Amino acid sequence: MSKNIMAILYDFDKTLSTTDMQNYSFIPSLDMSAEEFWGKTTEFSESTGVERILSYMYMMIVEAKKRGIKLTKEYLKSCGKDIKFYPGVSTWFKRINEYAESRGIKVEHYLISSGTKEIVEGSSIVNEFTAIYGCEYYYNEEGEPVWPKMAINYTQKTQFFFRVAKGAIDANDDQGVNSKTKTLRIPMSNIIYMGDGMTDIACMTLVKKNGGNSIAIYQKEYGEKVKQLYNEGRASFTCRADYSANSDLESVVKMIIDRIALQSAIEKKQSTLAQKDTPKK
Repeated sequence: MSKNIMAILYDFDKTLSTTDMQNYSFIPSLDMSAEEFWGKTTEFSESTGVERILSYMYMMIVEAKKRGIKLTKEYLKSCGKDIKFYPGVSTWFKRINEYAESRGIKVEHYLISSGTKEIVEGSSIVNEFTAIYGCEYYYNEEGEPVWPKMAINYTQKTQFFFRVAKGAIDANDDQGVNSKTKTLRIPMSNIIYMGDGMTDIACMTLVKKNGGNSIAIYQKEYGEKVKQLYNEGRASFTCRADYSANSDLESVVKMIIDRIALQSAIEKKQSTLAQKDTPKK
């Protein structure tokens, strides 16, 4: 276990980006509004009983095929270039990494999204993450999607908390994530989860209960709804969706880094003293 490593886990839609990632380029390419596409997805899910995340993945294929759009990995990746992020996101990772390094802490960033991984891979922040977990397709020889390769709904996100803590980063490493171990690569108390609200409750609660910190990110108009998560004890903090230098969010994360650095220093000192007090044979 390394006390000098911490991880920040992020949701994507409305946590880092200003709306759902499909709303920027993919849905407009269908000549549909976001309301129309998501409305059809909900209708399909309710009429068939298909899980909601699988429903949107299916509807992406169906609606694209109707319009003669080949839903290749390259096409979906191109839909990521127009994603708009909250203020400060573009420089956030560098600033947080540098601050943590000045305190003797290494930060790893992980994305855990129910959105489309291929779209994220076309975004401007794709290289900031140690690993990206999202919904993705299996493609046939023609490069078209034929089956979900990975689907992550809101409760399935929780597995990645344990994966990160144990170092079982490969999403197919079932043995690593399920094995019983006394040694974690990253202490659970050194993990932060950042999400935008109701769909992140399971992860927020899990991280907080295991000694980590959960931060509920909110847009101004949804502030009261998200603050309810704090009042219910599900989130450690609530912060406005502003990643700029000197923002409340940056201050909170820096405070958590300081706390981790202090705890690491205390435990290192205690270990040194214990070794000195151990009688030599």
